[in-house]
Amino acid sequence: MKILNHLSLDRALGRGVLGQAARVGAVATAAAVMCLASIGCGGNGKYTSAQSSAAKTKMEALKSATEYQMGQQAFLAGDLHKALKHADHSISLNGKVARSHILRGRTLMEMGNIEGSLACLRTAQTLDPACVEAAYYQGILAERIDQKQVAMDHYRAAAELDRTNPQYVIAAAEMMIELNQITEAETYIAGRGDGFDHNAGIRQTLGHIALMKNEPEQAVTFFAEARMLSPDDTHILEDLVRAQVATSRFADADYNLSHLLRAEENKGRRDLLQMRASCLVQLDRPVEARQILLELTKDQEGASDVGAWITLGHVSYVLRDMPRVRQAASRIIAIAPRRAEGYVLRALVLKRAGDLDGAEANLDTALSLEQSSETYVLLGMVQQELLRPADARMSYGAALRANPNDASAGRLLSALDSPIATGE
Repeated sequence: MKILNHLSLDRALGRGVLGQAARVGAVATAAAVMCLASIGCGGNGKYTSAQSSAAKTKMEALKSATEYQMGQQAFLAGDLHKALKHADHSISLNGKVARSHILRGRTLMEMGNIEGSLACLRTAQTLDPACVEAAYYQGILAERIDQKQVAMDHYRAAAELDRTNPQYVIAAAEMMIELNQITEAETYIAGRGDGFDHNAGIRQTLGHIALMKNEPEQAVTFFAEARMLSPDDTHILEDLVRAQVATSRFADADYNLSHLLRAEENKGRRDLLQMRASCLVQLDRPVEARQILLELTKDQEGASDVGAWITLGHVSYVLRDMPRVRQAASRIIAIAPRRAEGYVLRALVLKRAGDLDGAEANLDTALSLEQSSETYVLLGMVQQELLRPADARMSYGAALRANPNDASAGRLLSALDSPIATGE
């Protein structure tokens, strides 16, 4: 028992010593663990915070991009208020993306907020100086408020930022044309190299330049080439028609006008219908022309359409429909008393009725408003019938001064000066 008790005591003492040692070791271990834990927690906390911040930024960027896409869709659908709402939300999530500011600027532009739009587009340009859209839409904005020079500068900047897109070159050249810088526009397009030779818009712009340079034949060529490159573009076809009329290609113009007028967006367009009536007159189809013009002048809008009444008067004279000529003359003088055509038509009616003095008076009035060789020729013919050859000679001479190529004036003057006419 004693032995056991001593053993027990020894064990107890041993446990006490060992327990104390264990406790000391445990305290040291705990301290070490706490130290490591402190280091580990501190490092892991910083890493988690950075990771969380990056994730948050990434999520906001994704949400911003989604808002931009939704805003873009709303803008294209014409829902401007919804587009603005999405653009604002996109910017609030990530204000460093230029395209969101561009979307906001375009939306405000369509809403008529010029100052707000310009501020957004400038912000986009500051965020991304190489952003071609920021320059381009600033050009559109300047063009809308009739700042043509500013618009041209922005378009040229856009063309420099993206040298592969002919749209910006065309916009810049068209602004030069608006500023009457015709030669500069032609040189500018030529200076862009051969990369755009087969672009319909470039050929169309060159056609506009040719018309401005009074080269309608060249314009027909350019517009025809543009038409081949873009056969479904009705704007190009309309330009081609006008050039064909200017070059007396009336059959081609009439064919293309028929095609244009079948398009849904052109149905009932008065300018195209008047142009077609004029072509029909030149093609010796006055009855068809008169029918179109009667339709154009019968409604309320037609009652004040000076061009339609003038053409109707001329067509009616060709058809010897003098009551209609008289009606057209009266209407033209009533709605456009400063236009010469009404007085010329009235003179034709009076001349046909035998009132030569009245015809002469109306022709004098017409010439006081607009001097044309045709009107001088008519006046000379009336004066010849009034047996005043000296006055007629002066009128024919004035006609030739107004237009040296007027064959009628030259022929009548030669006939008046012939030995038979002078009694020699």
